[in-house]
Amino acid sequence: MTEARRLYVLLCGYEILHKTVSTRDRGGRYIMAEPICAYLIQTTKGYVLFDAGFNSYNVEDPFRRAEYFPRRHGGYPPIVEPQHELLTQLEQIGVSPKDVGEVVISHSHFDHTGNIKHFRHARITMQRREYEFAMNEAVPSDAVIKPDFDYPDIHWHLIDGDWEIVPGVDVISTRGHMPGHQSMAVLLPKSGMKVMPADAGDLMENYDEEILPGQSVDDDSARAAIVRLKRIVESTHGEFLLTHDPVLIQTTKLAPDYYE
Repeated sequence: MTEARRLYVLLCGYEILHKTVSTRDRGGRYIMAEPICAYLIQTTKGYVLFDAGFNSYNVEDPFRRAEYFPRRHGGYPPIVEPQHELLTQLEQIGVSPKDVGEVVISHSHFDHTGNIKHFRHARITMQRREYEFAMNEAVPSDAVIKPDFDYPDIHWHLIDGDWEIVPGVDVISTRGHMPGHQSMAVLLPKSGMKVMPADAGDLMENYDEEILPGQSVDDDSARAAIVRLKRIVESTHGEFLLTHDPVLIQTTKLAPDYYE
């Protein structure tokens, strides 16, 4: 019996990037506006947040914008309007940050870690490999903004592999795009299985044709992650909720609406 009750999709802004960021060696002439999504799951034990969106201060502040974005995705900064702010959307649902006891971070890229600072009271779950990568000063990454999550009072919960939060709410290890990438699967009582891959594959094209993401630390693992997620959806007659697909987002229920 699943303990998940509702799932909210939070649209936290848009990234402007070349399509090859999402599909390996495919679509280099195209520039896309890809959504940035996070997810709030209501369970019988409380709220779980999957990913933390983007910190808009990193583009609003001219010094941070100049520091972080000339070298990322061709220099195009994300677009975050007031309606996209994660905390604003939680407020519309009637949820405050202190109501969220569990936060799962798919990986350490800046469009997934931006609002961690508001949840320092919660347990923050990341794969151990990903945490070690993100905190390793000797391995810099243009897509990691460490000040967004490098707080001494964060309650890190480091895991190795798959993990069940509560029955029906599962963290799935999908390393490949990043050393410790993870996805989530949520079984809802009425609409069934929802699979949120995060950046294991940005677009439906990645799953329909098993196209690798633009970058990965391990191509074989990245391909295996795509196949694994496809099999979960197919075997459960489930549905993908993709973090970055600009077509799928237009037919996705957005908060304060929800899936149940």
